[in-house]
Amino acid sequence: MSRYSIFLAVTVLTLASLVAVAWSVWFWIPVAFFGGLSLLGLYDVIQSRHSILRNYPVIGHMRFLFEGIRPEIRQYLIESDQDEEPFSRDMRSIIYQRAKGVEDKRPFGTRMRVYDSGYQWLTHSVRPVHIADTDFRVRIGGPDCTQPYDASIYNISAMSFGALSGNAIRALNKGAKAGGFAHDTGEGGVSIHHREGGGDLIYQVGSGYFGCRTPEGVFDPEKFRETAANPQIKLIELKLSQGAKPGHGGVLPASKITPEIAEARGVPMGEDCVSPASHSAFSTPIEMMEFIGKLRELSDGKPVGFKMCIGHRREFMCMVKAMLETDITPDFIVIDGKEGGTGAAPLEFANRMGMPLVEGLTFAHNTLRGAGVRDRIKIGASGKIVTAFDMAKVLALGADWANSARGFMFSIGCIQAQACHTNACPVGVATQDPLRQRALDVADKSVRVARFHRNTLKALGEMTGAAGLESPGDFLPYHLMVRETDRGMVTGDEVYPYLPEGFLLRGEEDAFGYLRRWRRADANDFSPADMVKGT
Repeated sequence: MSRYSIFLAVTVLTLASLVAVAWSVWFWIPVAFFGGLSLLGLYDVIQSRHSILRNYPVIGHMRFLFEGIRPEIRQYLIESDQDEEPFSRDMRSIIYQRAKGVEDKRPFGTRMRVYDSGYQWLTHSVRPVHIADTDFRVRIGGPDCTQPYDASIYNISAMSFGALSGNAIRALNKGAKAGGFAHDTGEGGVSIHHREGGGDLIYQVGSGYFGCRTPEGVFDPEKFRETAANPQIKLIELKLSQGAKPGHGGVLPASKITPEIAEARGVPMGEDCVSPASHSAFSTPIEMMEFIGKLRELSDGKPVGFKMCIGHRREFMCMVKAMLETDITPDFIVIDGKEGGTGAAPLEFANRMGMPLVEGLTFAHNTLRGAGVRDRIKIGASGKIVTAFDMAKVLALGADWANSARGFMFSIGCIQAQACHTNACPVGVATQDPLRQRALDVADKSVRVARFHRNTLKALGEMTGAAGLESPGDFLPYHLMVRETDRGMVTGDEVYPYLPEGFLLRGEEDAFGYLRRWRRADANDFSPADMVKGT
């Protein structure tokens, strides 16, 4: 009976308060309070959904209360500065400090465990270089591109209007305009909020072809031509997959579609908006390259590329073989690591599907080198890149520039509440609730976006100069050191070497299995032709 002691106690107190009303009307207050708890307990006993409430009426609700505020308790009271849940307090703090323009230095030395396995660092020079101009740029545009774009080496990664609020999109785009860098639209199309700020855009074309689709949901060339003609759009990005949920489509329920979202995506009100798992405009590697060529032609020569999280490595090699066979190469490829995570995803996909950025980037870079086309294609990297060291690392491993989504979300006020998919974001970033997004002041937050970008590149310039280099693009794998065990360390070129140019074309064996996969790859088919289960 101890399980019911609280229920019995509030029932007794309700009755006692009722009796006490005869002496004072003020006892109606405890009658209402304890009576409410008594009714709650009675409901708990007769309901069938929660076993814990049937066994522990009234007091059992404490379990759900603490479960509901567990993330906040952990984040504000228990979490250490290095716990990544998924971003550590140290990482969030440096973003907030750089976005606000306040002191970002730290006294008393590092808190990192520098002798633990996995610790990484950059080598420095006894002859450091001073770099005054940290507005680092990379030209994107291959031999078939007639409108190349000089992009910043740090840009806003793909986040759709619909996933983010209108105020968040406006703040990001105005910040990109002020800072002179690019803002990826995400697959939700080019909304009025993207256009209002006037910042450079990367127009992402996903499997739903939002902004360039027919009523049936297939690609519409004329609508694409009309959208791509917008002078704000500097790059066209064909999205194959994203790190948060590679190989998984999505549905935006009709109840969440506003007139603004419907206009941006080109979908009707009152119907679910479906993003298929794969594209309908092509089904083979060669068709994919031909589609890329078609997008470049329809956009009047703007740079066209694709974004993907590496899965079956042979399939990426199929694409590269198709490039060789058709002589159509994308102007850029963005490699997304599975640690990317702005999109809500099933737990199994978020945890266990897709290749992390370091391995995916290294594989793509070396495959393009092996096929002799690396000089025609620029590589972007995305996936938890928020500090100067993160950028220096991916540049050393083969990237030409970096994108960040959550870093810029933090810059406009995200507190990592991880309520992005609930429409209840407490700071107005990831919600369509007009009252919640009202809290996000566009004018103030756009300044923070530009300042975060500027201060991060300034820090990158300082690290570059400390390494004795003139430009971040000069970082190479041997500048990166990795503690492999508690006592041993290796250089980056031992773990992530640049393989020889053209080695795949020459049929040279390698220690990493590239040639074996290359021989199995087919420009005409993504499907494996020579592997059978059991063989």
